[in-house]
Amino acid sequence: MNIVTDFPHRVECLESVWIPMGDGIHLNGRIWLPEGASESPVPAVLEFIPYRLRDGTVARDSVHHHYFAGHGYASLRVDLRGSGDSEGVLRDEYLEQELVDGEELLRWIASQPWCDGSVGMIGISWGGFNGLQLAGREPPELKAVVTVAFTDDRYADDVHYMGGCLLGDNLSWASTMFAYTSLPPDPDNVGERWREMWHERLDGSGLWLATWLEHPHRDEYWRHGSICEDFTRVKTPVLACSGWADGYSNAVFRLVEQLSVPCKGLIGPWSHKYPHQGEPGPAIGFLQECVRWWDKWLKGKETGVEQDPALRVWLQDSAPPTTSYGIRPGRWVAEPDWPSANIKLWRLPLAPGQLLESGAQPTEESALTVQSPLTCGLFAGKWCSYAAGPDLAHDQREEDGGALTFDTLPLEEQLEIMGAPVVELELASNRPVAMIAIRLSDVARDDKATRVTYGMLNLTHRDGHESPSPLEPGRRYRVRVKMNGAAQAFPKGHRLRLSVSTSYWPLAWPPPEHVRLTIFDAASALVLPVRPPRAEDANLPAFGKPEGAPPETKRMVEPPHHNWYVHRDLAADVSTLEVVNDQGVEHVEGIGMNVQSRTVEWYSSRDDDFDSIRGETLCERGLSRGDWKVRTVTRTILTSDAQSFYLHATLDAYESEFRVYSRTWNHAIPRQLL
Repeated sequence: MNIVTDFPHRVECLESVWIPMGDGIHLNGRIWLPEGASESPVPAVLEFIPYRLRDGTVARDSVHHHYFAGHGYASLRVDLRGSGDSEGVLRDEYLEQELVDGEELLRWIASQPWCDGSVGMIGISWGGFNGLQLAGREPPELKAVVTVAFTDDRYADDVHYMGGCLLGDNLSWASTMFAYTSLPPDPDNVGERWREMWHERLDGSGLWLATWLEHPHRDEYWRHGSICEDFTRVKTPVLACSGWADGYSNAVFRLVEQLSVPCKGLIGPWSHKYPHQGEPGPAIGFLQECVRWWDKWLKGKETGVEQDPALRVWLQDSAPPTTSYGIRPGRWVAEPDWPSANIKLWRLPLAPGQLLESGAQPTEESALTVQSPLTCGLFAGKWCSYAAGPDLAHDQREEDGGALTFDTLPLEEQLEIMGAPVVELELASNRPVAMIAIRLSDVARDDKATRVTYGMLNLTHRDGHESPSPLEPGRRYRVRVKMNGAAQAFPKGHRLRLSVSTSYWPLAWPPPEHVRLTIFDAASALVLPVRPPRAEDANLPAFGKPEGAPPETKRMVEPPHHNWYVHRDLAADVSTLEVVNDQGVEHVEGIGMNVQSRTVEWYSSRDDDFDSIRGETLCERGLSRGDWKVRTVTRTILTSDAQSFYLHATLDAYESEFRVYSRTWNHAIPRQLL
């Protein structure tokens, strides 16, 4: 990334600003101001997230917010209530209290002498969510949004559930926030009350995972904060971005299609990172694109953003399967509208082992059965890649051994798709609760299989996520499984492979017992969104090179370690996926603090014993400065049987080397068609 030091405006930084809420709580923020803003007010940009601005996102914040201030914006980074140094307790994600705080915060910003009354919001993940959620509440101060790696649908397209299936990332993410909310504020910023604030958090934040497991269907809990419930309430222009290796790319398509306000969509090859930090690359000059967006909608300048394509995506070239890429080869393509008239649907009927040519039909119906091993999914990678260790899907041939597969003949010419492939199936199950996992792979001439996209469906949710119903064993059902959106080129001579399995553990929690599905091929097909090459793509303006302001200095004290390990204990027939995310110890120069973060996750199963499924996480977090030293250890274990999920969690907090807090949770949560 190109580090910029010469900006149109000189910048001053207000390191710790206390912002009052209506109930007496104060939020802590950091503000970057262009010189002279108090005399000549400017628009403002807000990022509102829980990730500890002083010792967590400090380097990234300085890259972004100094950059925006240098281009004439008051730029703010504020910690949510109960996070970082902000007062109060953070009890869950996207609660009404958070959004009320956000509205108050927008009003406070607009009333400041350095602000002209117009505010934009930017954020990735949590900040991408709440920016959209606040836009859906129509606060008059909010004039534009940049949302990255976000969702409009908290149930169907977030870290918790996918197609009604419980995601393994639900446990992983809950454990991350369990660790975050266990940490105290900084005594250098809040003074002697730090310990009182810390214990208030330890007592009050709770175990969010239990709440999420108690809501396995799409109910009011998930509808809250899901702007898809009423897209018309969003009245502010939206720049919507994500990446193919991210878990949140589908929402970009939906926003471009559904919003009636100006909305532009951008999807690159990236994981869960801002596009100027994008991995896999190529990264782009995303902060320049943000300034173009702000200049138009906050300052009224003509920057050409309205003439940009509705949807611009990185169409990925074929690449060998690997668990991490430095650069993902491909090219930028664009559509003036979405849905696009340029996309043609290509229907490939199923036959035993084959995807037939469009228009062909099997000569007779076959009943094809599949009962996958529990370990089908060990090489699936993470639902959402964070570019932290080798977390992308591996060669799919090992997974295909436990699945039904259907291949095309070698392609006679290159095929390109853009959009969401769909599988139409006629099937029957021998159990009342079952799931199905669908994968589309690019099979090269050497038979290596690279997963392009996938989808899942809890078959009790075949008629919707609000009121699922059990399957009648042996009865035929028509189901439609929509895969994640993709933009992919399949070269001449390669084959397309559709893979169908009854398990995808640990990416998704398996059903309560082994399931055998029967697929009736005569009425089943893969439907591909085919996009013929367009000459207009060659004329797309190039993105600028990634750039940003200088990051706050961090010094590595102990090195990080990231990896994924697959353990196969053949004597006990136990398979375990171990995920290590050890960020080592960093020294934050500006506040003289050492920060430690280490997480290890284990996902295991024994043979085909469905009661043996187990997910376990261990998170250690530490902060120290001189004689002040605190540490927290959180452990979460999730198991299940046919009737219930069993959740066991512990939290231990240490000051110096003395344990000052300890708590244990034990929950039995009934399984509800899951």
